[in-house]
Amino acid sequence: MGNTGLFDLEKHFAFYGAYHSNPTNIAIHMLFVWPIFFTALLILDFTPSLFNLPHVNLTLFGSDVVLVFNFGFLVALIYSLFYVCFDPKAGSLAAFLCFVCWVASSFLAGLLGFSLAWKVVLVAQLVCWTGQFIGHGVFEKRAPALLDNLLQAFLMAPFFVLLEALQMLFRYEPCPGFSARVQAKIKAEINERQDKKQKLLS
Repeated sequence: MGNTGLFDLEKHFAFYGAYHSNPTNIAIHMLFVWPIFFTALLILDFTPSLFNLPHVNLTLFGSDVVLVFNFGFLVALIYSLFYVCFDPKAGSLAAFLCFVCWVASSFLAGLLGFSLAWKVVLVAQLVCWTGQFIGHGVFEKRAPALLDNLLQAFLMAPFFVLLEALQMLFRYEPCPGFSARVQAKIKAEINERQDKKQKLLS
């Protein structure tokens, strides 16, 4: 049945799914969630090295990349560990994507410099967050999950959109019967919310 408590994937994914049942809103989140994570790492790439750890120099596409073990690395590491704990298979893919984002953001940070990077980050964050709020307000017609669960919104969202994509494209399930149980919980939560709304109106 998988993990329980903090790492109860079934419970957390059902909570997420109850806020993301509209196909357009789902598509908007798939488009914007990972760019939010990437640009957050981009601005964190300008923080100093943690505990004076040595830098790593790489060459990508003919350009030098300096990897600094700073807060950007720490955030990518924390996210990666959480995702692997949720589900070893999909979590490992998510952890790999986190690592790719960290390396790519380090590369972009070196190209742009701080004076331009913070502007790129600001615009990207505004566009992506605005898109998600539109997705919830116009299509989902429900306030986003961050108003009820900040951990859900900032830590788990990148993994959940990836898991959603894996389910849609490859019918991936962390364990047998996962999707059916999650859909049942989502349906029950949505019905309960609609009943409460109906009672308030009557």
